[in-house]
Amino acid sequence: MKRRTILHGFGAASISALLSSSFITSSGARTMTNSQPSHLPDDDFESSQVQVEGNNIFIRRYGKGPAILMVHGFPRTSLMWRYLAPKFADDHTIICVDLRAYGQSGTPSSSDDHFPYSKRAMAKELVGVMDKLGFKTFTVVGHDRGGRVSYRMALDHPDNVDRLAVFDVIPISEAWNRSDARFARTYWPWILLSQQSPLPESYLRGAPTAAFENPFGHGSFGPDILEQYVMSYRDPVRVHGICEEYRAAATIDVEHDHADKQAKKQIQCPMLHLWAEGGPLDTFYAKDGGPLGICSQWAPLAQGHAMRGGHFFPEENPDDTASVLREFLKG
Repeated sequence: MKRRTILHGFGAASISALLSSSFITSSGARTMTNSQPSHLPDDDFESSQVQVEGNNIFIRRYGKGPAILMVHGFPRTSLMWRYLAPKFADDHTIICVDLRAYGQSGTPSSSDDHFPYSKRAMAKELVGVMDKLGFKTFTVVGHDRGGRVSYRMALDHPDNVDRLAVFDVIPISEAWNRSDARFARTYWPWILLSQQSPLPESYLRGAPTAAFENPFGHGSFGPDILEQYVMSYRDPVRVHGICEEYRAAATIDVEHDHADKQAKKQIQCPMLHLWAEGGPLDTFYAKDGGPLGICSQWAPLAQGHAMRGGHFFPEENPDDTASVLREFLKG
């Protein structure tokens, strides 16, 4: 597949239609502060920067024991795990990372083929982080974009990943292969943010809270949490990096997926796949056996089911998510 083919069908008219839909609204931007609110629910963690291969990755670390790596998605940061991670701290070391360009992690330069923001590059980087922290093997839990980094990690680094949990995503190539008008209206970031620079960067910087004011971005958190999330979208360098990851997802990531599928490469470790009850994954893919039917083609040991709480159920419904995840870890 040629790198530009996914984007070819979406021009200015498509973007205009997306922006006129109910999935994007704008409001007055709030002013970010650098201070950390004292009443966050996860005060009992250690934070640090891990230097690895020309970049630095910000981590939140909880507990002691076997390692679990937690990887956030768009438009969140490692803060999204603030309720879930502490529930495992009694018997695990939990490492919550900010992906490159997000939060407090570094933002490396990209390239014409977007490879530095491919899931392959990001997965390799996080394996390096865990190695620096002393964990050769670990469980990886990923949500949204982080879920795609996580399944790529399991494919590219099978000796490092003991168990894999992926939340509310299917593989990138599978999503694009099934894209239609419904997909474009629903998964607006895929279409908008993968457009050529500077169009998507201009939208994100012009309305930095808009990504949180739609069905895929909203949450039950207050303004203090929102301010921390929005920080990434006030920095033009970070915004460019975030868009580069979406461009990679429309081009080179698809190539990597297709190469693995052609080679019949599969995820061999146990895999937990959870998705939002009543959400797009729960309703779009019935003819494919649902999202689990699709993921089972990539991971023969996959198991899973729908969860209450919307797209961000790990943040909105951490108790049920923790219960299911703990049972998976026992298996």
